[in-house]
Amino acid sequence: MKDGSRQRPVQKKKTVSFSTMPNDRKINSTAACISFMLEGCEMKKVRSNSRMYSRFFVLDPDMRFLRWEPSKKDSEKAKIEIKLVKEVRVGKKTPVLRSNGLSDQFPDECAFSILYGDNYESLDLVATSADVVNAWVMGLRYLVSYGKHTLEAPEAGHPSLRTSWISSVFDLADLEKAGRIPVSRAVQLIKALNPGMKASTIELKFKELQKASERPGEEVACDLFVEAYCELCTRPEIFFLMVQFSSNKEYLGLKDLMIFLEVEQGMEGVTEEMCLEIIGKYEPSKEGREKGYMAIDGFTRYLLSSDCSIFDPQHRKVCQDMAQPLSHYYISSAHSACLLEDNFWGSSDISGYVSALRTGCRSLELVVWDGPDGEPVVYAGRSTTSRVPFRTVVGVIDQYAFEASDYPLILCLAVRCSPPQQRLMAQYMKKSLGGKLYLDPPDPEEAYLPSPERLKSKILIKGKKLPPNCHDSEGDVTDEDESLELSRRLGEDDKEQPEGGGLRRLRLSQELSELVSLCQSVTFRDFEASRRRQRYWEVCSFSEVEAGRFANECPEELVGYNKRFLSRVYPSAIRIDASNMNPQDFWKCGCQMVAMNYQTPGLMMDLNAAWFRQNGGCGYVLRPSIMREEVSYFSANTKDSLPGVPAQLLHLKIISGQNLPKPKGSGAKGEVVEPYVCAEIHGIPADCAEHRTKTALQSGDNPVFDESLEFQINLPELAVLRFVVLDDDYIGDEFIAQYTIPFECLQTGYRHVPLQALTGESLPNATLFVHVAITDRRGGGRGHKRGLSVRKGRRVREYTSTKATGIKAIDEVFRTATQPLREATDLRENVQMIQTSRTLIESADAVYSKLIQAQQAGMDFHKELHRLEAKEGLKGRKLQKALESFAWNITVLKGQADLLKQAKAEALDNLWQIHNAGQSCGIGRNGSASPEPSRVRTPLEPIPETEGGSDMASC
Repeated sequence: MKDGSRQRPVQKKKTVSFSTMPNDRKINSTAACISFMLEGCEMKKVRSNSRMYSRFFVLDPDMRFLRWEPSKKDSEKAKIEIKLVKEVRVGKKTPVLRSNGLSDQFPDECAFSILYGDNYESLDLVATSADVVNAWVMGLRYLVSYGKHTLEAPEAGHPSLRTSWISSVFDLADLEKAGRIPVSRAVQLIKALNPGMKASTIELKFKELQKASERPGEEVACDLFVEAYCELCTRPEIFFLMVQFSSNKEYLGLKDLMIFLEVEQGMEGVTEEMCLEIIGKYEPSKEGREKGYMAIDGFTRYLLSSDCSIFDPQHRKVCQDMAQPLSHYYISSAHSACLLEDNFWGSSDISGYVSALRTGCRSLELVVWDGPDGEPVVYAGRSTTSRVPFRTVVGVIDQYAFEASDYPLILCLAVRCSPPQQRLMAQYMKKSLGGKLYLDPPDPEEAYLPSPERLKSKILIKGKKLPPNCHDSEGDVTDEDESLELSRRLGEDDKEQPEGGGLRRLRLSQELSELVSLCQSVTFRDFEASRRRQRYWEVCSFSEVEAGRFANECPEELVGYNKRFLSRVYPSAIRIDASNMNPQDFWKCGCQMVAMNYQTPGLMMDLNAAWFRQNGGCGYVLRPSIMREEVSYFSANTKDSLPGVPAQLLHLKIISGQNLPKPKGSGAKGEVVEPYVCAEIHGIPADCAEHRTKTALQSGDNPVFDESLEFQINLPELAVLRFVVLDDDYIGDEFIAQYTIPFECLQTGYRHVPLQALTGESLPNATLFVHVAITDRRGGGRGHKRGLSVRKGRRVREYTSTKATGIKAIDEVFRTATQPLREATDLRENVQMIQTSRTLIESADAVYSKLIQAQQAGMDFHKELHRLEAKEGLKGRKLQKALESFAWNITVLKGQADLLKQAKAEALDNLWQIHNAGQSCGIGRNGSASPEPSRVRTPLEPIPETEGGSDMASC
């Protein structure tokens, strides 16, 4: 069964990105922007009559007017005086560009508008690339803010902060103090300052500059070195970003950096001391560090640093509640970790266990067979030359079990050996693992497994257990379904298979049985039998095919089952190539242990590895609350937003790539790749989506994409974002690099994405430069509305409602919540104006109380449900539907109450900001009422899970 690193999407038509300057011109200073404008270029002028006209736009030599030609107007009318310009907007930000019928023909990044005159007329333009837009916008903003006279400073012989630093670097390298250094030394110097840049690229640039200046030779002077460095090491996208926030357009001062960190990077509590620390750490020039300035090189270094990582540093350590029951966590699990290759001919080796444990794996499978000389051995492939002694494996586990994580390790035993060798297994484990083994019997008074926190530094054995009334040294148990499949796959299925296809029996030793405590393997019958009779310490294993059937046919029941019991999903026997199933298919149903073939790289292992990085790499990830609460409704196959879970909009701007490697097998096509980026969301079916950028043609190692993508995320806690860089003109392999990250770990703002190879190793200096923004989806706004609130009329508004359970007394309680649910929706979705925010603040508490009262009244029926359902005569599917409807109603009421509470807090927050802004502008009324000063949002309290064992696990 083929896995592969990725599946090619249906629509991957080649598209071209026009995102370079004409003639590959580099814009690396404000003066360069003005120079470009003085030369002029062709752009399209957009009119309100849905027409676009090509015009040549140019800045007058005296820099007082912007002109365009040809035009029906005389030359005196086809111009705008710079001093009359009020604002320069990037993107489709005017009515002409937003409503124009032709706007879909050009991307947002290629449009900009100039607002001028007392009536704020707009000149709406479309350029050939985002870089051209940046040059005009930066140049115009500079002229509007500072005027033409300030431009003379950088060009009048006064070296800039950056030029002075580069010259000082040159002077240090000029050991002979001759004013010239060898080209080879200059190349190594620039390469050392910019890791990842190719020496051949630097050498070519020096040759070009030497030829242009008619100074060929084996040495370069300081001015030529400075010019080469500025052209090679200035990233235009970072330069334009710096200029947006810079007060003088040459560097960032302390105030500039503070604004950038707060506005774009979303940092809170930024101080001048913090900014000075950042400048001291990343600004290369001594003058800049002393004066508190950060020029383009320091700014670039900062954006590339780990301090600006896209991965939230809070998630680099354990950051989730680890005191929940074990069944409430996803557990990093390995299948056939001893194999180095596929499941058929792959050789077995202990290095697989070492590697898995070091990456935080918390569930290992050990397939144990009778070995020579009475010694049990471990193997999972057909190779007879690489069978590892069980004693050796246990020793390795003892050494590495808690190197990466202190949380419990589960050893899943698939026993295929005889009772005498089973006794040896037990002896080896007790001798090597000793006090690490968890041997306490389960407490029948409890309803859930202990927490990972309580089980720290303990090893749990998952396996078959003899019944309590068996006092012999060995006895018969039903064989594990997983080991049966394994036997068939390896051709080891002997003649013990009973006639008629009944359950096969396995002889189990009492010594080995006694090591099994909290993870007793049992055979799954059906959900009803489990709900009635399964005990919390009993664990079922499901084949990929069986679990997939449940996930598709009865996902709600599988989610309910996994609230209380641990389940393990293992790969299908037909995956003899050790390919991997998609873990998301089973995580979305709450399955805790999805066993992966760690030795097989690709998309599925990227998802698994990324997923378990979000909680400090400890191997445990807390499941979403909607999948943990005892009474809650969640369907993994939902196609829309979930009750009580606010949908999020993810706005991604893929800006550029740096130092991209060539795909494997692409040697025949030379040095140049034509990359594009795919952004993929993996999660519940309603969230799965993929968008791609245009192809950057002939871009070398550092392509510019400048393209915006957008995703709606309905269940953020289960979503994973994957960046994949691919070659559009490949020979052999199209894959270039990837990076996968849980949605909950994303940091907003301008970030560099550290790219990885197919096998997960980091690619040195290979990155994507992106901008990340996350907004709430409110009102009836669809994804393409970019998170703006879109007011719906009452007639078209969609209201969340309760469902009938078929139990009269319960339905009457939930029916009382119909009107409060509508009121809550109206209050939340109407919040656009100050008056409606006030209405929300005044009315929210009363509506919230009604919803909570209805929810609590419903919960009062919880323990009486089975008596009531029996009284109503509900059975089979009707009974299951009643339980699901009850859970749905409880979830809806609590969820809508929580959303209303959040909306009130947000309204207060917004009014407080408006109040502060008015006060700072001197427009507040004296003595007017102020909104509540507290802007701290009260965390929502989940419905407490009952301590006693309840039969409502299926809800």
